[in-house]
Amino acid sequence: MPTTLSAQDPAAAAQPRAAHQQDRQRQAGYAARLDGVSKSFGRPGAQQQVLDGISLDVAPGEFVTLLGASGCGKSTLLNLVADLESPTDGTIEVPGGRPALMFQEHALFPWLTAGRNIELALRMRGVAKAERRQEAERLLELVRLTGAYGKRVHELSGGMRQRVALARALAQDSQLLLMDEPFAALDAITRDVLHEELTRVWAETDVSVLFVTHNVREAVRLAERVVLLSSRPGRIAREWRVDIPQPRRIEDAEVSRLSVEITEELRGEIRRHGQH
Repeated sequence: MPTTLSAQDPAAAAQPRAAHQQDRQRQAGYAARLDGVSKSFGRPGAQQQVLDGISLDVAPGEFVTLLGASGCGKSTLLNLVADLESPTDGTIEVPGGRPALMFQEHALFPWLTAGRNIELALRMRGVAKAERRQEAERLLELVRLTGAYGKRVHELSGGMRQRVALARALAQDSQLLLMDEPFAALDAITRDVLHEELTRVWAETDVSVLFVTHNVREAVRLAERVVLLSSRPGRIAREWRVDIPQPRRIEDAEVSRLSVEITEELRGEIRRHGQH
């Protein structure tokens, strides 16, 4: 998988990392490219194929949701793009370097404050100590948690914790953000608010987003493109371009109409799987 240029490279040193990643994405024409990607688990002779022949491009600045029934390989696909696992077959290219990954659980360190959790990501990125606090506070402000720098994790609500987790992911300064059902454990009202916040942050930062969910309305509410995976093994069954202007509400008529259409297709995939 292509990575960013080394620190000694003059082109990399001459511009901020995010801008450099954007340049590489624009030159390549995509933020991520999957070409014939398959993944199997298990020992030889007793392997289970989870993904089969996935080919997908995510354009620079695009918001794509991956939708499918539980067990169809959505999270596995995200792990492959994140380079946490290797495909059995096919290739994955991420021209801008390693993506940032946000999980369903916030995965914050409880012994650190919100600000220190973000600073840890900045430190791993190589940001100088003198600059970390200011950048952490800027990111907290971006996710509308101004003043939360010194709060411990147990002092934060579930929604606030996910905002900190988003700020920490953004602290990695990657132009590709991978999100694995980050709002699934939240109540409906908090999830609705965070949909609005994520849409705003995406628009302000121009990052590319690959977002995994099994919630059809969430997929339509957020994405420019919805990709439906079939079940066992996961294949791309169908894609939809979402031409509904942002900001959207989950109860909007057009969101509801497209959600019904996609739900019927999803049910069909589940029925086809159940027949085998």
